[in-house]
Amino acid sequence: MAKTAVTRITHSCHLIEIGGRTFLTDPWFSTRPGYYQGEPIAVAIPDLPRLDGVLISHEHYDHCDLDAFAAYRDRSVPLFVAETVVGTARGHGFTNVTALAPWEQAEVGGVTITAAPGKHGVYEVTFVLRAGSDAVYFAGDTMFIPELAEIPKRLGHISLALLPTNGLHIRPADNMQVVMNADEAAELTAILKPELAVPHHYAFTKGFLGDRLITHSDKNPLHFQDASRTLAPETSVRIVEPGIRIEL
Repeated sequence: MAKTAVTRITHSCHLIEIGGRTFLTDPWFSTRPGYYQGEPIAVAIPDLPRLDGVLISHEHYDHCDLDAFAAYRDRSVPLFVAETVVGTARGHGFTNVTALAPWEQAEVGGVTITAAPGKHGVYEVTFVLRAGSDAVYFAGDTMFIPELAEIPKRLGHISLALLPTNGLHIRPADNMQVVMNADEAAELTAILKPELAVPHHYAFTKGFLGDRLITHSDKNPLHFQDASRTLAPETSVRIVEPGIRIEL
């Protein structure tokens, strides 16, 4: 069987290879004022491989850039999305759109896709992809919530976890936190016990003024790596630059 692998594209946009299938997560291929990846976009839309499915955790532009992704060559590609994304996806011409609520499942070519809980500033789901003994957890940009402890109980062993770590806070909203931070991501890693964890969603910037007036966040993924050494020492943490492919 083909090896399970992940290639970071940027932010929380990844190519996940599992069970001989390829999936894209949370597409983000453009920028607009106040929304910058803070790191390269490693793969352009015309250079994407044939996709067996696309996972979209929620409707925010930096996770659901369907204005740009509508240029993908096959708009019949299966999309598995939070319910709030369905109308937008169909409005952009995607014809095969499935909403998954937490713990609902779908199947693509021998790969089981299970939605899991999430919590963010808007409705969000996270996802587990499983083929055989390998499973990849994609956490979008969720907060660390107790319901995530159900993942290994319900879905079994997780091999690879892709986790946000920047602890994003919204200054005008009473400094409300909307994304898990490095320590919380390490706590979740200790619960999931994957062989490998890869941080994402840390380089994002709203620009010089936006970072000072609207948001504040931790842009250093080493904080997650350090916390995981203490809280989840059996998990290997790799900080993966955009464009780098790693195999389990």
